[in-house]
Amino acid sequence: MVTLKDIAAEAGVSITTVSNVVHNRASRVSPELVVKIRSIIEREHYVPSMTARTLVNDESYIIGVITHMTPQNVGSTMSDPFLGTFVEGIELRTREEGYFLMIRSVEDAQALETLRRSWKLSGVILTGVFADDFFEGIRNLGIPFVLIDSYLDDPDICNIGLEDEKGGYLATKHLLEHGHRVIAFASPSIREGGVVEKRLNGYKKALGEYGISFDPSLVFTQEIFVEEGKRLGHKLAAKPEITGIFASADILAAGIMTGLREKGVQVPRDKSIVGFDDNYLCQLTNPGLTTIHQDAEQKGFLAVDMLLSQLRHETVANHSIILPVSLIERESVCNLNR
Repeated sequence: MVTLKDIAAEAGVSITTVSNVVHNRASRVSPELVVKIRSIIEREHYVPSMTARTLVNDESYIIGVITHMTPQNVGSTMSDPFLGTFVEGIELRTREEGYFLMIRSVEDAQALETLRRSWKLSGVILTGVFADDFFEGIRNLGIPFVLIDSYLDDPDICNIGLEDEKGGYLATKHLLEHGHRVIAFASPSIREGGVVEKRLNGYKKALGEYGISFDPSLVFTQEIFVEEGKRLGHKLAAKPEITGIFASADILAAGIMTGLREKGVQVPRDKSIVGFDDNYLCQLTNPGLTTIHQDAEQKGFLAVDMLLSQLRHETVANHSIILPVSLIERESVCNLNR
């Protein structure tokens, strides 16, 4: 079996140079040498040894994508289409850079530490973290990390976020502009300082601009699984006064639409709905779902790049990146002004 030493000898370079090419760290290697080394690697079918890499560097070249499992969130991490697209972006970038990916849910900081030690994780990307004991456990891991969609007041923490409040505002304003005045807000459980609260704040802001008082009875919290969404659709079908619905996730919106249809309520003739994320479900629903667009794949790319900068001991130019949102109009909103 060919080794790095064999490849280096044939190419007439050092083992370090070959290693840099193998692990996509070839910025200081001439393009001609990169081509020469990669041709030898391809011809000899060389595959890096994970065991050797771990022994030499005391790390596994595994990046973890971690969600914090709570009593309100016990389903599969990958059941949400948004997370699927987000992880797709992460997997593509980690593969390009010679890293491997682990996707896990953990219950607490101790479980996260056990995971780190067992697999010698190089770094972690974590979604929806709050200022609590779990976050303190993250800080004590001793490895680089990047948070996704977390609102923690610490300028030194790497975070990729979104214009969540603006998204909630745009969705609600779109319904208001189309003549809707009794608008439900549907979401998973609302935690202070979280993404859902930001989207709710945008909902409230839009209502205020139209002189409509916030009514807590129009807030419906439901976990974002299809069956739960369908049950909420059944409940909303029995409330004819509600003509508009803003759902804080497309998968929830899709479930609500199915539940409404099962009760004989048509979208958008009887009720209009706007979602959030703009994933593939929006083009599978009937009618097509008007929604707030975010680039989940780009969020994954940026998270990996930010983590790799830390792993390479490079300066992270911007610790907090907030990605834009926009309204994508399809056919799920009826204009009551006509």
